[in-house]
Amino acid sequence: MRGGSLGSLFRRLGFPHKSLSPSLLPASFCTHDDPSQNSRFKIFDRDLKRKQRDRAAWLMRGKDNDTFVDAVAENLLDRLEDCKRTFPTALCLGGSLEAVRRLLRGRGGIQKLIMMDMSYDMIKFCRDAEANVSDDSIETFFMVGDEEFLPIKESSVDLVISCLGLHWTNDLPGAMIQCRSALKPDGLFLAAILGGETLKELRIACTIAQMEREGGISPRISPLAQVRDAGNLLTRAGFTLPGVDVDEYTVRYDSALELIQHLRAMGETNALLQRNNILKKETALATAAVYQSLFGAEDGTVPATFQVMYMTGWREHPSQQKAKRRGSATISFNDIQKEFGSNG
Repeated sequence: MRGGSLGSLFRRLGFPHKSLSPSLLPASFCTHDDPSQNSRFKIFDRDLKRKQRDRAAWLMRGKDNDTFVDAVAENLLDRLEDCKRTFPTALCLGGSLEAVRRLLRGRGGIQKLIMMDMSYDMIKFCRDAEANVSDDSIETFFMVGDEEFLPIKESSVDLVISCLGLHWTNDLPGAMIQCRSALKPDGLFLAAILGGETLKELRIACTIAQMEREGGISPRISPLAQVRDAGNLLTRAGFTLPGVDVDEYTVRYDSALELIQHLRAMGETNALLQRNNILKKETALATAAVYQSLFGAEDGTVPATFQVMYMTGWREHPSQQKAKRRGSATISFNDIQKEFGSNG
């Protein structure tokens, strides 16, 4: 079978245009803090995730644009059209870098764009794809860096964009705090992350198959933030005027195998530290069979749900709207009720 067996694929589940290292960035953008001051919480294997993104970069070469990824990137970038101000300097982090750059199309008034990813191969892919971008008015920089240790100087950018990348950080609030720190006052943070309902069909199928074949379960799909947590994440990171929207996308595949291949091409396969590296062939086949049996349509396709949480937050600035002080209201709810009652 081209692309490897089902078992092997499931085991994997679970400013000029040049490549720059952090030390070669202009001094106004670069910081050299100690990388050892990283998150104490270790859920994901970041080295494995880097390798997965290396692989995704090569799988993306010569392929058609990913309609799901493009839809998420478009939805995220649409929020720039709701802003009256412009963002001359922007930082784009990990995830769907290439789609964000290709679909930017002048939105946000960006003049300088820093594209950063932990994978050198992904950065090389984005740099090569720059030649096909119609909008050449943006001065683009490319750098290798990790969202968990953001090598960007405080108050140096006007906009931070992350499309489908931050959910792989071990300390999501900490990564978001670093993003806020990198922003200038009144700077904007835009992020899209996968939510907890993502791949719910695959989770169910995996659980049933493992219980039947192995008598127990082990983590095969990474944990993701819940919708109820998104607003708290923004507030905890210190952003003002937080906003959260949630969309669900249903993508149909010819089989569970095609779904796994898509996840590999997105760099979205399992990177848990506490993962079981061995998946029996019988369990993999059972998972595919259960998936088809429970969720398959009459035409033979199977659906996969992707829940995407869009988060918006601003770095504090005196010009921003603020909530009124508690107790400063000049009219009570009782007065409002009487007024509406009298008109009824």
